[in-house]
Amino acid sequence: MILINLLPEEYVKARRTPLQAMAVIGGMVAVNTALLAWLATMTFGTKARIESDLELLESDMASLTPQVEYNDELDKENKQFKSREATLDAITKGRVNWTEKVDQLVDIVNFGGDGEKYLIWLNDLTVVQSVPKASKSGPQSGGTFRATGYSGSPNFGLVANFFEDLTEDEFIDGFYAPSPPQGRREDKDEGLIPSEIFSFTLDLQLQPREETK
Repeated sequence: MILINLLPEEYVKARRTPLQAMAVIGGMVAVNTALLAWLATMTFGTKARIESDLELLESDMASLTPQVEYNDELDKENKQFKSREATLDAITKGRVNWTEKVDQLVDIVNFGGDGEKYLIWLNDLTVVQSVPKASKSGPQSGGTFRATGYSGSPNFGLVANFFEDLTEDEFIDGFYAPSPPQGRREDKDEGLIPSEIFSFTLDLQLQPREETK
């Protein structure tokens, strides 16, 4: 079937789209297309970059996590070590090296010589270390160091010499100064050497460990 447009020429031209309008529309379409392309590039490019940075950070975190955990374990062990060290230090400060004290006492006794300065021997040595307690008769005591002593000389002044050496020696560190010596003369026995002796009590009070310097 053949169609024949019978409209006048002026009406046919009026319905055609002007070239300028088409150019403007084409330009706008091109601009919009370019903008869409740029936005797509920016959006997907930024997303890809963010994902790449995220993967890198996750990789770094995965490699650092074991080191952080190891460091935390070291910190924990260090705190435990310091706690044990503080406990041992407190125990050490709260104790007396009695072996060293006895050795020092033996040296003092031997220093007296064979009666040249004094002839002293000790029996029944008893050591008691206790929790510091207040005493009505004296300062707070952390324990006692007691022994029965004998002087092989009728001169009780030699016992005083022994006590003087005792208070001037490092042995006395940690003890309160002893009271002046007191003793009694034992019955004379000519069958023994020495035949005449003095007996006395060595009674020392231990200072509380926190007071010991």
